Amino acid sequence: MNDRIARIAFYAACLILAVGYGILSVRWNWFPNPQIALAERTVNDLRANWKNDVGLEPSRHLVDSRRPRTEDASETYRVHREGAAEPGFTLISGLSQDQDLAAHAATLYSESGDVVHVWPVDYELILPGGLRGVNVMLHGVEPLPDGSLVTAFDAGSALARIDACGQPMWVTEGDFHHSVELGDDGTIWSWRNEVIVQVDVETGEVLHELDLRQDIIEAHNQHGAFSIHAAEDAKEVRPQGDAFHANDVEPLREAMADAFPMFEPGDLLISLRELNLVAVIDPEDGALKWAQHGPWHRQHDPDFEPDGTISVYDNQMGIGASRILKIDPASREVTVVYEGTEEDPFYSYRRGKHQILANGNVLITESEMGRVFEAAADGGLVWERELDWDADRNLIITSADRLPIDFFEEGAIGACGATVDAEGLSARG
Repeated sequence: MNDRIARIAFYAACLILAVGYGILSVRWNWFPNPQIALAERTVNDLRANWKNDVGLEPSRHLVDSRRPRTEDASETYRVHREGAAEPGFTLISGLSQDQDLAAHAATLYSESGDVVHVWPVDYELILPGGLRGVNVMLHGVEPLPDGSLVTAFDAGSALARIDACGQPMWVTEGDFHHSVELGDDGTIWSWRNEVIVQVDVETGEVLHELDLRQDIIEAHNQHGAFSIHAAEDAKEVRPQGDAFHANDVEPLREAMADAFPMFEPGDLLISLRELNLVAVIDPEDGALKWAQHGPWHRQHDPDFEPDGTISVYDNQMGIGASRILKIDPASREVTVVYEGTEEDPFYSYRRGKHQILANGNVLITESEMGRVFEAAADGGLVWERELDWDADRNLIITSADRLPIDFFEEGAIGACGATVDAEGLSARG
């Protein structure tokens, strides 16, 4: 009897300890809670995106269209105000509508909305043996006058320059992402993980680096401005998880420098989404020159503007309505440039680009709706385009840029492996 009681007590104690450890493992994220959570996320991801991973459709990058459609192609490109658009080409980048051509594409449209040229962006050609193209995202495109593009990829491992036909000219390996910006000196600025990188546009050689944590925060003791989400620790500052989510870097151009007396030409404007932080730093040593937390929430794509303000794509993740803001860095006065209405909503909970045009219009990439549109200064729509996949879903668009008609050199985007047939569809010759 005593042995039986002892065994029962032993099993009960083991059960109590197991239950107690299970509760603590969930509360404090001890083993095996992280492993179980990872397995659950993996199973759910495979269940939702198996068609993507076997090459049937790019389901990881499809989003619901706001408006149901029929087969009428005119429903994906709508002009609301004839003659009100800023003149020039529009370069739209993101998922490719022709997945047989490449997983991603950059497409140049004329002022009338017709396809002028298609760059197939084939990640598997850029980095053979890496991830499949549908498992990365083209996010960062800088066009050059010779018809080439410099590209970066979220979840990818390369910064690359491709020619007008999509063929790699150079490839620099590394976890580059989000932003590719050309400076006055002809060099490219981008992020590689949490490191700002300056790259030679002709060769892809890395010329200069600024590590966010070491060269910008620690070297200048700017922990208060940057290290917001840090664990409690008496001996070191330990940012937790994706503490910064750097998503943009842009140099101040010489042509705009007079409008920003508090900065110098070449100073870098950066965006750290997790901190709701937009800042300006010295490109040489990373010294902080200016910073602002909000009122934007989970923002993208801050831009220096000719009038001495900084414009910001305010995603307002979770709030349900995005907007474009301007801030005066001297007075810190914030104004709303554009926001949607009940009739014409505007919301991209993540990603997104904008460009304030010379005539006062705003070109906006509503990434998570697969939509690009141009809005007039009074808030009315000039035109809008969706990249459709089927009647209910669109392809994610990561950027749209207005380029002058004379941007490309003569013959730069002429005949090559990527052409446009009579129906405006891309094809490989």
